[in-house]
Amino acid sequence: MGFALSFGSLPVLVSSYDFATPNKEIQWLGSVFTGIIFCVVVYRLTAILSSLLFKGYGKLSSAEKIEWNNRGFSTFHALFASFTSFYLLVLSDIFNKDSHEELVINRSSTFSNSVLGISIGYFLADLAMILWHFPALGGLEYVLHHGLSMFSIIQSLLCGQGQIYILMVLFSESTTPFVNLRWHLDIADLKSSKLYVWNGIALFFGWLIARIFLFMFFFIHMWTHFDEVKEIYPLGFYSLLVVPPVLAMMNLFWFWKIAKGLVKTISKAKHSI
Repeated sequence: MGFALSFGSLPVLVSSYDFATPNKEIQWLGSVFTGIIFCVVVYRLTAILSSLLFKGYGKLSSAEKIEWNNRGFSTFHALFASFTSFYLLVLSDIFNKDSHEELVINRSSTFSNSVLGISIGYFLADLAMILWHFPALGGLEYVLHHGLSMFSIIQSLLCGQGQIYILMVLFSESTTPFVNLRWHLDIADLKSSKLYVWNGIALFFGWLIARIFLFMFFFIHMWTHFDEVKEIYPLGFYSLLVVPPVLAMMNLFWFWKIAKGLVKTISKAKHSI
């Protein structure tokens, strides 16, 4: 089963390999809407709890409150995505080399499909806010990041292929809580606190592991399983060759900024002792 997307005179075959069924499509749509609803609920809960637990919340400007709440559901999704990705990749036997006869590149489950659907819902909700308040919540690099992420996740969900690589990338979201905490501490005028310094150190090493070393493992895994990777339908195959390197370069650029910020923070901390 397949369908053709036509860009001008260039037809691009996107095959679902009989993976998409009416029941699965309903599940996927339900997962996407669940992700969007979670974002709305957590956004509102963040506002309510922050107003009750953090005295400085009421002093924030309207724009700062919007970003504060936005980062609330960003952190929620990051925790959800990283924990579920770790479970699927490491603890479950879905992608265990010897647990199934099916190629690793073609493996998926109802749970993994739901995880991808919920993540699509998050990226849609966050991208909508970024565009509506552009550029207050993030510049073009965030639009590019979210666009590429959704493009890749949607393809993997529709065809049921390459989910092992999508989940690896989703695990890299584990660094997002540290990024958001740094912003919250900054806006709360706590940049001189020990928590800010320790969070910066955790962000540096977390980013190094989850977005640098993990991507290195990602590319090594692709290379050693390239005979399987070539089995992915054409658009998905070429996307897998293009999108991850772009994300990797973005991660390196942000890592360089994080390293510079950490050095600056530690230097200030030493001078204040």
